Amino acid sequence: MSPQTMESRRPSSIGMLGAGFMARTHTHAARLAGARLATLAASSPQSSERAAAALGYERAATVEQLLAEEHAVVHVCTPNTSHVAFARAALLAGSHVICEKPLATSAADARALVELVEAQGLVGAVPFVYRYHPMVREARARIAGGGPGAVVTISGQYLQDWLLGAQDDNWRVAADAGGPSRAFADIGSHLVDLVEFVSGDRITRLVATTRTVHAERNGQRVSTEDAVALTLELAGGGIGSLLVSQVAPGRKNGLVLEIAAADESVRFEQEDPERLWVGRRDQSLLLRRDPDTLSPDAARLSNVPAGHAQGYQDAFDAFVADAYAAVAGEQPAGLPTFADGLRAAQITDAVLESARDGRWVEVAS
Repeated sequence: MSPQTMESRRPSSIGMLGAGFMARTHTHAARLAGARLATLAASSPQSSERAAAALGYERAATVEQLLAEEHAVVHVCTPNTSHVAFARAALLAGSHVICEKPLATSAADARALVELVEAQGLVGAVPFVYRYHPMVREARARIAGGGPGAVVTISGQYLQDWLLGAQDDNWRVAADAGGPSRAFADIGSHLVDLVEFVSGDRITRLVATTRTVHAERNGQRVSTEDAVALTLELAGGGIGSLLVSQVAPGRKNGLVLEIAAADESVRFEQEDPERLWVGRRDQSLLLRRDPDTLSPDAARLSNVPAGHAQGYQDAFDAFVADAYAAVAGEQPAGLPTFADGLRAAQITDAVLESARDGRWVEVAS
């Protein structure tokens, strides 16, 4: 890519809403993409000043000040229940938006944002960044190419242990900040996004059960789930089972997806992202990330030679670079947009409905 093309992809300025881990992750990616770090706003003037200085922003501001300005891109990295209001205000001010997931805590609110971003003619992106591991793109390319055959079964899990004990707490636990779903909206959304992205198929209906292991955390009642198990059906006839938990001892970020098609299986493990297992009846293969042998879409995301490990931040950097490319008028393959955020919200709503009513639920299309 020529220096002139790279320059044209750089947003003239970005505004950052938030000061936590995700704001730091977004900022790293934005800086690498050459963005001008203009303004940061957090929950208080003191927090804004500290974070702006630590992360290298030109100025700190209040949330109201930042949202009243027009930035090329506003990154929304705040608690879940604030996403809709902040994204809406930024879009109405003329800014493109990268909004952390969940895009909204209900499908109805997510749909309103999709309609607004389309009406404004702006870019809205949601960081389903596991799409940006090259070996995920390789799995997707193999299935899309037809070699493995029709998808028959899917199994997946996303297991963590950071909320294992009753003493472990976080703002996501409370529904007034995190929304009505926690484990599924937070990490299960990544898993179902990969199910549909890699398989190229849609979840049509599901049955789910949830469990809240700790009724209280630090003396406060808990209304959101710690774990979710679900069975699903795909439009193409495939079936699957998924397990999501934030209370699985020893699991730090155990995202695994295995898709069995008629003639070949593929399995991706996020904690070992440099390889893809390919299973066949007569032999199984371990494909290592090597841009010289991967599909074009996977090779595009391989930014270092084979044998030099890529990981989560690399995936995030690639996502932000693609979002900025979309802002510049390009159409990067596989960019997760507000429409994908709506899709995750529709599936989350179906999971909560099924768990509440104890029945199969059709997923909105």
